[in-house]
Amino acid sequence: MDETRNGTMKHFSAPVSRDRVICKFPKCHNPQACLQKKDDWNAEARVAVKDRDERHHGWDRLKMSKAVVVGDLNVGKTCLINRFCKDAFDRDYKATIGVDFEIERFELCGVPFSLQIWDTAGQEKFKCIASAYYRGAQVIVTVFDMADIKTLEHTRQWLEEALRENEPGSCFVFLVGTKSDLLSPEECHRTEKDALRIATEMNAEFWSVSAKTGDNVQEFFFRVAALAFEDSILKDLEKGITPNSIGRGNSIGSDRVNLEEAQSKDEKKNCC
Repeated sequence: MDETRNGTMKHFSAPVSRDRVICKFPKCHNPQACLQKKDDWNAEARVAVKDRDERHHGWDRLKMSKAVVVGDLNVGKTCLINRFCKDAFDRDYKATIGVDFEIERFELCGVPFSLQIWDTAGQEKFKCIASAYYRGAQVIVTVFDMADIKTLEHTRQWLEEALRENEPGSCFVFLVGTKSDLLSPEECHRTEKDALRIATEMNAEFWSVSAKTGDNVQEFFFRVAALAFEDSILKDLEKGITPNSIGRGNSIGSDRVNLEEAQSKDEKKNCC
């Protein structure tokens, strides 16, 4: 896809869907659950992106961040991802075996950005397989079933396991309650109150969503993408990467190669 601006042709590696264009910084749906309290993009990141945009550099490679989704079996991890990525809901979706992933492409502040969303199995027998895929995560999404309070208590352990594979302080953490449509307003309020307490302990941002109705799903993933994108830009600036390379460096060149390499490493571990 080509776009002409001020008489200069820009080259996109592939078009980004209009419903994945993010211009304004996405806000948290619940002010009480918000950790990053701000209304706009970071000033340094905005200047860097604008500077790069005005230099008219080609966007031949997309910047990409990794998000891992963890939680108990049947809490709705796959349904949550499918609602956002495919706008579909399947009540009888089969349990994830090992790991799976989706890639969603965005355009933020005029810059292309991809989010690799890893869907991990919640079954105990797959834990040693899934843990190999936690590494290098920029975002950790811990999911629980709002209709099953026991799954909320288990989110601490899931987070600990995911953080164990990453550098301290390197990840954004989200606590997501699914199946909010199954609760009455009163029940939902009580569960959210408990979830907010756990989220505070986990230093996580809490979201209540419904994959069935789609409530808060897009808003949640937009928030994840925006925070991951901005963090990537700021880390580039810290490393001294100039604005004209933003959007091209630190990308995952081939998703297939990336997946095969991860699988190969896991096979060598032979932990199961």
